[in-house]
Amino acid sequence: MQKIIILDFGSQTTQLIGRRVRELNTFCEIMPYNKFPADDPDVIGVILSGSPYSVYEERAFKLDFNQIRGKYPILGICYGAQLMAYTFGGNVEPEGTREYGRANLEYMEQDNPMLKGFQPNSQVWMSHGDTITKLPEGFHCIASTSTVKYAAYAADNEKIWGVQYHPEVYHSIDGTQLLKNFVVDVCGSRQDWSPNSFVEQTVKELREQLGNDRVILGLSGGVDSSVAAVLLNKAVGSNLTCIFVNNGLLRKNEFTDVLRDYEGLGLNVIGVDASQKFYSELAGVSEPEKKRKIIGAGFIDVFEAEAKKIEGACWLAQGTIYPDRIESLNITGKVIKSHHNVGGLPEKMGLKLCEPLKWLFKDEVRRVGRSMGMPEHLITRHPFPGPGLAVRILGDITPEKVRVLQDADHIYIQALRDYKVRLSGEEARRVLAAGVPADMKDGEIEVSLYDQIWQAGAILLSDVKSVGVMGDERTYENPVALRAVTSSDAMTADWAHLPYDFLADVSNRIIREVRGVNRVCYDVSSKPPATIEWE
Repeated sequence: MQKIIILDFGSQTTQLIGRRVRELNTFCEIMPYNKFPADDPDVIGVILSGSPYSVYEERAFKLDFNQIRGKYPILGICYGAQLMAYTFGGNVEPEGTREYGRANLEYMEQDNPMLKGFQPNSQVWMSHGDTITKLPEGFHCIASTSTVKYAAYAADNEKIWGVQYHPEVYHSIDGTQLLKNFVVDVCGSRQDWSPNSFVEQTVKELREQLGNDRVILGLSGGVDSSVAAVLLNKAVGSNLTCIFVNNGLLRKNEFTDVLRDYEGLGLNVIGVDASQKFYSELAGVSEPEKKRKIIGAGFIDVFEAEAKKIEGACWLAQGTIYPDRIESLNITGKVIKSHHNVGGLPEKMGLKLCEPLKWLFKDEVRRVGRSMGMPEHLITRHPFPGPGLAVRILGDITPEKVRVLQDADHIYIQALRDYKVRLSGEEARRVLAAGVPADMKDGEIEVSLYDQIWQAGAILLSDVKSVGVMGDERTYENPVALRAVTSSDAMTADWAHLPYDFLADVSNRIIREVRGVNRVCYDVSSKPPATIEWE
């Protein structure tokens, strides 16, 4: 299978480059900068990512270009472009001020293959503190901006290009066009990587891998585990048994609603209501990390007890997706994130591990779900923390506090689903690229607030009391905070700018309808410095 290799030099947007390449129906792999797969015959091109370093620093990540130069087409992005210029004999120097934000291209060589289909003065997004001040011999400029002389360059007689902006972000209007020019026109991608082809190929591989073995899958109600279950069901049918554990910390009615959805999909599901066990073990515990450990250990206990009842089980399936497995590099060059097995269950239970979604990004998981006919509300479900509402109750956990938060959260999430907004321009492109089904009309799309944002939820400040007045009486009850963020991968996130009339209506409804709440706040913190969840 054809593939593009993206060499990661530590940029926060490396995964976004991968997603844009996948959107071109082309398979790609993200590899650490020093682990190029030299013996892979399927590689058709190489992209070099950005980096937090300067190329002239001693600690900067360097690349042995003998592995790729003259063998594959190369596209360098930001640091990648500067690294090539510097390594091949050009100059890279610090700028007086950091170049950050929008800029517009002026073309020096409009007919260059990398600029095919570009709009006049195309807007791009800059984010760098250094700039190329001299190109190496054998290279020439193809585009500039008002402040960056070598915004894009090309080799005279080689298939090498560099851009000192970020084509992978939505602010770069022709960014996808540039990547298409490279991946499809230059590298020759057949564009045969698609949800349908993935399902067909993966089902075939799963049948070969699993044979007639029995498989167990822990369901969470989330997108990843649900899509993994449907995919495995296509491959092995009744040999798949799914276990869905209610820890008492799910959203309102979620246990019964999700079980009904799964049964409608034809899955063999065992539902286990262990809520009282979790409430008992969490009683009096306020420290966030301790809550997480209790919930994690409790899940393993319940899951293992149910799994032992399934005779002949050989495999444990997980909804692990590609970002979970990509090695990320911190500024020391040490691996800080690698392939994970939740809870160590495979080793503990003596089962082999099966991960049918291990090559997919989140938006691709959703597209695969749609291609298999899964209901939209399962596919578009926001990420939800593994410990559930326990990390959205600040303080100890009681059934009454869970009831209060479930009621407030239910009003909030349903209101997000019901409130429609019209989007255009960059915002519409971002939402459509994430796979949200919407029809463009007169340059606009209509979507719900829920579909426009990455993640939302309510938080109960159960250790805080707030004075209020209801009717003629004074109240002394808990505040609820509402959280909603926009993001592409959860590595960074901005608070969602929800309409004031929406927030006013939701606040009024929660205070009026949820017993125990007399104040509603909205969290306007971004990540960083805050995190998406409060605990």
